[in-house]
Amino acid sequence: MSSIANTDEPAAATAQGHGHSASTLTLAVGAVGVVFGDIGTSPLYAFRETFAAHHGAIGITPDAEHIHGVLSLVFWSMMMVVTVKYVLTIMRADNKGEGGSLALLALIRRASDNRRWTAPLILLGVFATALFYGDSMITPAISVLSATEGLQYIVPGFKPWIVPTAVAILFGLFAIQSRGSGKVGKLFGPIMLTYFGMLATLGVMHLSANPAIILETINPINALRFFQADGFTAFIALGSVVLAVTGAEALYADMGHFGRKPIGLSWLTFVFPALMLNYMGQGAMILSASSPAAAAALVKDPFFLMIPDLVRVPVIILALLATIIASQAVISGAFSLTQQAIQLGFIPRMEIRHTSASAAGQIYIPTINWGLMVMVILLVLFFQSSTNLAAAYGIAVTGAMFIDTLLLAAVLFSLWRWPVWKALPLVAAFLIVDVAYFGANLIKVPQGGWVPLLIGFVIFTLLTTWSRGRELMRASMSESALPIEIFAKSAQNSATRVAGTAVFMASTNTGVPSALLHNIKHNKVLHERILILTVAVQDVPYLESIERYSCKDLGNGFYRVTIRCGFLEETDVPALLRTLDLCGAPFDMMHTSFFLSRQTLLASAKPGMAIWREKLFAWMLRNAASAMEFFRLPTNRVVELGSQVEI
Repeated sequence: MSSIANTDEPAAATAQGHGHSASTLTLAVGAVGVVFGDIGTSPLYAFRETFAAHHGAIGITPDAEHIHGVLSLVFWSMMMVVTVKYVLTIMRADNKGEGGSLALLALIRRASDNRRWTAPLILLGVFATALFYGDSMITPAISVLSATEGLQYIVPGFKPWIVPTAVAILFGLFAIQSRGSGKVGKLFGPIMLTYFGMLATLGVMHLSANPAIILETINPINALRFFQADGFTAFIALGSVVLAVTGAEALYADMGHFGRKPIGLSWLTFVFPALMLNYMGQGAMILSASSPAAAAALVKDPFFLMIPDLVRVPVIILALLATIIASQAVISGAFSLTQQAIQLGFIPRMEIRHTSASAAGQIYIPTINWGLMVMVILLVLFFQSSTNLAAAYGIAVTGAMFIDTLLLAAVLFSLWRWPVWKALPLVAAFLIVDVAYFGANLIKVPQGGWVPLLIGFVIFTLLTTWSRGRELMRASMSESALPIEIFAKSAQNSATRVAGTAVFMASTNTGVPSALLHNIKHNKVLHERILILTVAVQDVPYLESIERYSCKDLGNGFYRVTIRCGFLEETDVPALLRTLDLCGAPFDMMHTSFFLSRQTLLASAKPGMAIWREKLFAWMLRNAASAMEFFRLPTNRVVELGSQVEI
């Protein structure tokens, strides 16, 4: 059983998130390389998919009215979803500088005082986390596959090699993850700056022949006319228009790495203009076609067809590099999210490797890496093309955006105490947009939208089963727990004391750990100093050292110690103990033994969880990483003692 405790005890008001020492401009440039990769590769397929025939509907005719309507939808989607919702609103709801659905969820849980609506919101936040894993599988598949399809414009007859090439690139990308993204990451900024500059340049080249399209794009009446003229077909098109804003949630999730201001600055001054120039350039190119047949040919792949022959090869290679970077950012995000979920008690312990001595956020989780790789490659082999994958892409993104709005509503009303007249119109506007996009993508379920939903529900089941199982296991163990004060007095005369320190890891800060009971029962010895240690993960990302430790002297050499950590901090127990000066002499690891409890779960008919979920929890418990590895305990100083528990 994990000895991490998730407490709802509020951290002191002095706790702060990690700061950013670099300048705002430097951080803004870095954000371009990491944060905007996903949304930056959308021009490769979003505009094309909006005009394509989907789900039995007739494709949209690429005439002036429809192009102006689609461009207006793209522009106002970016304004409402990315700029207003994420950059100007949700990113203000940070948890000590950190963003993302789990960070926001922890913030709400800490401030809600366990009100009736807290539990449903927690479930929604967990489901948003599950949808992110679906997104992290589809993003590398569609991004790399769409760029690889561009190689057919360089190499004639390349089409049969598109899928094998994409699979090879993806395999190589996942294979190098164990080496860390630090060195590769230094190239991300310059490459993505060049890429966005290329997007803007291509757009301006075609806009010069039709600059009036700019005014048509920012005119919302064109979007309304599109719906008025085409009705349900326009609604279906929304499911593809949303592809232009996929990756918006990454702005919030990566806020802790760069800060709100640098991300907002790079979006408003560089990324947003570059994207819109390219989309308008694609529209202007199609409008400049000499005939409807020529326009129909151009709209089938406008991004690659807008590239001049002279620079076709370097531009397509640059686009391929951009998709790899976008995939890398999502994979790194999955590692970070998994670490948070482990610390917050939603995922079993996993092996976490730190790939940088200086950057704590650069981690590698083998189980997640290879699991993602298998799923991404299966998606490429199953769907075969980026057009087919587009049907599966929007569900996860729009579902997560919808949940973010619901969590934001809780923040506005409960945390920020906004008056109803101020908060309700904003939340209503966001909900209308989210519901429209999510509804348009629900139509895609038979054509592939079921994939991220299935992935989301499977992962949601795993996350909630683990969380509920840990809760029931702790309750079962506490029922028969002996008060530590009584145990310390009775054990004093019933066991031989030996030199050294014994640390017994405990999942709760009450009762006697089963490992301690088994040790005295079988070995009949006690060390001179005995620590019953609980690692309590707080609902904040980082803690100051002054609030990290608490120690209670129980007498007779017994101490109950609680070490608090933020959900983004390492749980390196030996390193933390070396800084602890509340329990007598300093700790010498050569004279310290660590005792761990390993529970074997017995499924029972007790109320709490269905039998199949109990068996699932037991399987997850058996396959969880060793507490010795997770807490970085010295291998030659650990003793594990097992017991059986019914839930």
